[in-house]
Amino acid sequence: MRQALAGMLWSKQYFFLDVDKWLEEQGADPMRPTPRQVRNREWFHMTSDHVISMPDKWEYPWFAAWDLAFHTLALSTIDTEFAKEQLDLLLRQAYLHPTGQIPAYEWNFSDVNPPVQAWAAIFLYRMEQALHHETDIDFLKLVFGKLSSNFGWWLNRKDRFGRSLFEGGFLGLDNIGVFDRSAPLPTGGYLEQADGTGWVALFCQNMLEIACELAAHDSTYEELASNYVMEFLLIAHAMNGIGPGGMWDEEDGFYYDVLRLPDGNAMRLKVRSMVGLLPICATTAIDKWQRDRLPRLTATLGERVRRMPELLESIHPTGPGHLGVAERGILALVNPERLRRILTRMLDENEFLSPYGIRSLSRYHAEYPYVFNAGGQEFRVSYLPAESDSGMFGGNSNWRGPIWMPVNALIIRALLHYFSYYGDNFKIECPTGSGELMNLFEVAREIANRLTRIFLRDVSGRRPVFGGSEKFQNDPKWRDNLLFYEYFHGDNGAGLGASHQTGWTGVVALLIEIIGKLDPQALLAAGRASAFGPPR
Repeated sequence: MRQALAGMLWSKQYFFLDVDKWLEEQGADPMRPTPRQVRNREWFHMTSDHVISMPDKWEYPWFAAWDLAFHTLALSTIDTEFAKEQLDLLLRQAYLHPTGQIPAYEWNFSDVNPPVQAWAAIFLYRMEQALHHETDIDFLKLVFGKLSSNFGWWLNRKDRFGRSLFEGGFLGLDNIGVFDRSAPLPTGGYLEQADGTGWVALFCQNMLEIACELAAHDSTYEELASNYVMEFLLIAHAMNGIGPGGMWDEEDGFYYDVLRLPDGNAMRLKVRSMVGLLPICATTAIDKWQRDRLPRLTATLGERVRRMPELLESIHPTGPGHLGVAERGILALVNPERLRRILTRMLDENEFLSPYGIRSLSRYHAEYPYVFNAGGQEFRVSYLPAESDSGMFGGNSNWRGPIWMPVNALIIRALLHYFSYYGDNFKIECPTGSGELMNLFEVAREIANRLTRIFLRDVSGRRPVFGGSEKFQNDPKWRDNLLFYEYFHGDNGAGLGASHQTGWTGVVALLIEIIGKLDPQALLAAGRASAFGPPR
């Protein structure tokens, strides 16, 4: 933990970029037509002049939007004020595009990263409540308005036909798709993305929670909270439809991206990847005290779904007659039957469950690659537990097998929310086929322990993170100085990619602390209050 948090502090760096000046030097006047394409031309308003928590100030000395949100989670335990400042930074006028888009990273600010800032905001708010016994309502108000602008950008720019099914391009997962999801498709048409739609569903839940917290202090936020519930219900209704054009595949028990072809036909791209696991992350338990604080909102939503009961058919059962432990409700894209089928794959050591966490691509594809032919080209997705074998997105990152800390953290979060609703009423084999039944807290702890195992000495005295590097494994001057890599080998846990990416890999410190301190019975009894303290 100490080394992970020290790495987070070490990764601060001053970053200056005047985009308008840079464009001028490239001979690209953003106010005049030019035949030459210059990257970031539409971001001429942006001026960065700040100390920023970098992904890796040695190899990647520039900010990345969703990386930075994860950085703030780890930083929250040691410097809450700096964490809040960093989260707000990219939402300021100097960065946020007038359309509401958050800049992704320097190479192309217009790329799209997952919208995890709202989740980070409510987490920081709760963490400050736990550590300092105070709540910063002004911080929530500050970021809520700006995040509302970003939410509007997602609805207006990434929902092509207003059907609550979202695109987004690569969405931070680089080469995870059959082809480059940020480029024109070789088939023509477009993708409806299971991960993009799941991300926006989680965004809805996070904005709802922030709005409800603000509404307890200012009733004008209640109506806004109602809007986010309705948008979540519309997303769930669109995403969870069964049929040839839906993201859910009943035969496989998994979510896939859907390719919409120019002739109107549709097909699922059946790659078992993190894309199909992310919908379970759109899960938030609702404590009774949260409903009791806003009875008018609860009554309004109850009346809305009474008149439109079909909206509830697509989500996890909740509300009267479907309350969980301690009268807890739940907002979740994935219902109990689908959750069990997805988890059965996720916890299978022949698929996603590695000795060191959850893989980004199922090991099934080692023997059975997914092959897609279009325009005389063959596109292939195979299980690659280490580095990429293609040049997609520079070839220096790989989401086709390795273990990535941030998405593992989100899966653990979802499992804890499900557990706070179900308690011991939902158990599943872990690992699949082992005969050992676990509740979802135990599953979350098992995944966290496997992630932690990356950095610990095994029975032979070797640390998986150092792989075959004998100097790091054996030299007394190096063997106890950990490196927090960008991602990790899907089979043996060796560190890969940027070697000083404490950034989001530093989240492992937070996992150790939360899983170590959190008592499952206290979580069932008190919900959020067991982790963050009582509401104020």
